[in-house]
Amino acid sequence: MKRSAVTDQTTEEPTRRDFIYIVAGGAAAIGGAMTIWPFIHQMNPAADTLALGSIRKDISSLGVGQEITVMFRGGPVFIRRRTEAEIAEARAVELDRLPDDLARNENLPESASAADANRVLNPEFLIVKGNCTHLGCVPVGNGAGDYDGWFCPCHGSHYDASARIRRGPAPENLPVPAYIFENEGAVVKLGASSDEVATAGWSVA
Repeated sequence: MKRSAVTDQTTEEPTRRDFIYIVAGGAAAIGGAMTIWPFIHQMNPAADTLALGSIRKDISSLGVGQEITVMFRGGPVFIRRRTEAEIAEARAVELDRLPDDLARNENLPESASAADANRVLNPEFLIVKGNCTHLGCVPVGNGAGDYDGWFCPCHGSHYDASARIRRGPAPENLPVPAYIFENEGAVVKLGASSDEVATAGWSVA
């Protein structure tokens, strides 16, 4: 009987020590994390650095039927001033004919439909990110492709005058970045804040 009691005591003792080690180690880890947190927080971008994430482009001299490409956050953005015919063509498309029926517009709820009115703030200006949603190639614009919009030469994706995918392997429409117009429409600001977007006139059609 005595031998059994000794055996039980020796097998229980390491378990208690292990528990103490775990608690002590956990406390040390938490304390260490709290100590270095201020240093990690200092590495976050400052407000003036975040402001560099937006750019302004004067579009007052962009003629009807013309488009330009600007670099924004490491990628191309297409800005096209559409003709009346292009606007009418884009708005006449039935949504059930679109492979992607979502607007893909950062300024609107994710559920917004791909209606042309949900892709533009001013119908005359279409502003979209310029990487094909298939593998990231840069499509050719100025009415290229079978739908008078953009054509990706890499794998044959066709986008229409609202930059919506119509045919080819691309799974989604070209996305619309967050933007607003300034100076009575003469300047477009890419990378607008959510507060700026909220007062810019964006609404779901």
